[in-house]
Amino acid sequence: MAPTVLITGGSEGIGKATAVLFARKGYDLVLAARHSDRLQAAAQELQNLGGKAPLTFACDVTDPAQVNALIEKALDHYGYIDVLVNNAGIYASAPVEEFSLEDWHKVIDTNLWGYIHTINALLPHFLQRGKGTIVNVSSIGGKVPTAYLVPYCTSKFAVTGLTEALHAELKPKRIHVCGIYPNLIKSHFMERAIIRGKDEQDTQSRCQQIEDILKNPVVEKPTDVANAIWDAVKDQKSEVFVGSANFSQAVNRLFPGLFQWASRQIFKNQDK
Repeated sequence: MAPTVLITGGSEGIGKATAVLFARKGYDLVLAARHSDRLQAAAQELQNLGGKAPLTFACDVTDPAQVNALIEKALDHYGYIDVLVNNAGIYASAPVEEFSLEDWHKVIDTNLWGYIHTINALLPHFLQRGKGTIVNVSSIGGKVPTAYLVPYCTSKFAVTGLTEALHAELKPKRIHVCGIYPNLIKSHFMERAIIRGKDEQDTQSRCQQIEDILKNPVVEKPTDVANAIWDAVKDQKSEVFVGSANFSQAVNRLFPGLFQWASRQIFKNQDK
């Protein structure tokens, strides 16, 4: 029987690139995302590449009832799941005082609780089978404190703690847990990002700044993260830094004050 992978945020970007790669490696796919039309488009693209049709499920990971329904459908369809890739997330950038409580809840509910919901729903299956893999796509923002990304870093540092604690507890039970740490990735994440400024001009400037960064040819692509996820699963790694995130991690370890100063200069815009 083919192994099975469940990918959240699977309709585009990192999620879709991961689906393509795992399909080529012989996996059956379960793709979850909020928008059914994008899921169907991704499923058709996978079939056009010669793969089997994935099981798709429109799901908001912030809703535990929807996540439970997703896991139930996946297990009913395939009978088992071997790998969970938690990938659905929201980026957020602004001076910290510009974020509303609603913004904070949206970021943490998606980036942290979305992961907790899938893990909580699927973990009994992994424990019953005595095996399984959980991959949490975090961010270098979950290892390196970065100015003007406070809610985002809060959520991703929490994901790092969740990942490392799960790894410590579940490794003896033959359940592998890994964290993936990329920098900014060339994808469509700005469509749902939360960007706030001092005024409309500042907000537009912040959006344009990120768009300009993404045009840089050295910025990694979704396929780079997909390859990191595959390496983590194949080689049972506990964490993988993607491309330039290795440099960010090293600089922060050696010169933490310098890295924090640089992040303030890069993202402050109109903030005094």
